Amino acid sequence: MDIVTITGIALGLSFDSFAVSLSCGVIESRIRFRNAMRIAFTLAFFQGGLTVLGFFLGSTVSKQIERLDHWLALLLLLILGARMIINGIRDDDKKDPVDYSRWTVLLTMAVGTSIDAFAVGISFAFLKVHIWSAGVIIGAVTFLASMTAIRIGKSAGSHLGSRVEIIGGIILIIIGIKILVEHLVAAA
Repeated sequence: MDIVTITGIALGLSFDSFAVSLSCGVIESRIRFRNAMRIAFTLAFFQGGLTVLGFFLGSTVSKQIERLDHWLALLLLLILGARMIINGIRDDDKKDPVDYSRWTVLLTMAVGTSIDAFAVGISFAFLKVHIWSAGVIIGAVTFLASMTAIRIGKSAGSHLGSRVEIIGGIILIIIGIKILVEHLVAAA
């Protein structure tokens, strides 16, 4: 598989991370560069890493994982999205904002948005792709997409007012539903 095709696949895989990063930037409009780098790197690491992991696990566990992966992604993103919406609706003095600097939140986002990359890695095993190159390309594209989205979200966050957490939560829930629908349609 050539580099252009892998880059195209990487762009497709990075859309979920882009949307999650956009909500990070919107909610944390004062996000520091270091924190933005941490978010983008974590999302990119999981996107590239799960692609490589899927490649090595190949077909041995693909059937078992394919039955549950979309439900796991939906569950993780629903929980995080619902929490954000609830916090967005609460009064300002009762808010407990989602803290993207917490590893549990960041890992939940990273795993939830990278499950498709795992499936792509499984398909790469059958196509005899140079997985290390593909993993680096997918990670790099995701990193750039995430950093760009955080910057866009940071600019938009100040214009959207105090209810931006609701928008971020809705984005996460939509991503989870999208993942579920894509897998259910593909299975039909």
